[in-house]
Amino acid sequence: MAIDQARLTEFMNRFVGDLGATIAAGNIVAGDRLGLYQALAGGPLRPHELAERTGTAPRYVDEWLRGQAAGGYVEYDQGTGHYSLTEEQAFALTDPDGPVFVPGAFQLAVGALRAEPEITEAFRSGAGVGWHAHDTQVFAGCERFFRPGYSASLISTWLPALDGVEAKLRDGALVADIGCGHGASTLLMAAEYPRSIVYGSDYHAESVEAARQRAAERGLDGRARFEVAGAQTFTGGPFDLVTTFDALHDMGDPLGAARHVRQRLADGGTWMIVEPFAGATVGDNLSPVGRVYYSFSTFLCVPNALSQEGGYSLGAQAGEEPMRRIATDAGFGSFRRVAETPFNIVYEARA
Repeated sequence: MAIDQARLTEFMNRFVGDLGATIAAGNIVAGDRLGLYQALAGGPLRPHELAERTGTAPRYVDEWLRGQAAGGYVEYDQGTGHYSLTEEQAFALTDPDGPVFVPGAFQLAVGALRAEPEITEAFRSGAGVGWHAHDTQVFAGCERFFRPGYSASLISTWLPALDGVEAKLRDGALVADIGCGHGASTLLMAAEYPRSIVYGSDYHAESVEAARQRAAERGLDGRARFEVAGAQTFTGGPFDLVTTFDALHDMGDPLGAARHVRQRLADGGTWMIVEPFAGATVGDNLSPVGRVYYSFSTFLCVPNALSQEGGYSLGAQAGEEPMRRIATDAGFGSFRRVAETPFNIVYEARA
C-alpha cells in the first residue's frame, strides 16, 4: 500500500479537529448549564474569579477555560491571565432567545449521541428508532437549536413571503402547527398575531405538555392550544394556514400527512413547509452544513421515519423536488420556494 504522506497528514489534521470538536460539545453544554459563558460576558475574569461568580470549583473552571480558549470559544490574555468573550462570542453563546444560540445545537448533538447503541443495532436490523425513544436532551436541545432561526426569520421574512397570509393572520386566522415539539414556532405566531388562534400538535406527549406549560407562562394559553396527535390525525379546522417546521422529512408517511393537511385547509388556505437547506444532489450537499444535517439525520431523522408506517425515509437533505412531489401528489395545485437562509428553505403549497 502506497501512502501519500501529505494526504495522510491532511486527513489526520481533520481527525484531530473532529475529535476536539466532539469532546468539546460536552464542555459547551456544561458551560451553558453552569452559566459560565453568561458570567464571562460581563468582562475579563481569571479562573478563580469566574468560579467564585458561578459557584463552581476553580480547578474545573481553570481546565474548562483552557480548552475553550484552545478551541476559539473564549479569549485568553497571556499577560494578565484573564479570559474573556468577544462581542461576537457572547452574542452566539449567551442568549437563548437571540437569533443565534450555539449551545442549543451542542445540547441536541450530545443528547442524540446517547442513542448510539440503539442506532448501531438499527444499522444491522434495519429497524427504526422513534423520536420518543431518545434522551430528553434531544427534545430540549432541538427547541434551543431551531428556535433562534425561527425567531430571526419567521415573523420578519417567512410569513410575509407567503401570498396573502400575513394579512389573514393580522385579521384573525386559524393556524395548525404540525410537529410542534415544545411549541417554539407555535408561540411565536400566537404572540405576534393576537387575533389568530394557533393549534400546535405533536405525537410526543411529553413535548406537548412542555408546550402547554410555556404557553401558560407567556399568557398565551388561550391563543396557543395543543393536542397530542400525529401529522395524519391532528384535528380542527378548516385552517387558513398549516405549518410544518423541520418535520416533514422526519415522517414515515409524509404523503399521508400532506393529504391530511390538504383536507384540513380552508378554501384558499396555505401550507408553509420549512425544511433544512439542501441541494438537489449529494454532491450539492457536501458542505459543512450538509455534513451537520446528514449526521443528525443518521441518528434522528431516518431512524424516526423508519419507525413509522409509510415507507418513506427522506432524511434531512431531501431537497426541493421530493417536497414538490409530495405536495403535488397530495392535491396541491401550486408549490414554490419563497424564502431561504443558510440553514432552511421555506416552501409554499396552495390548493
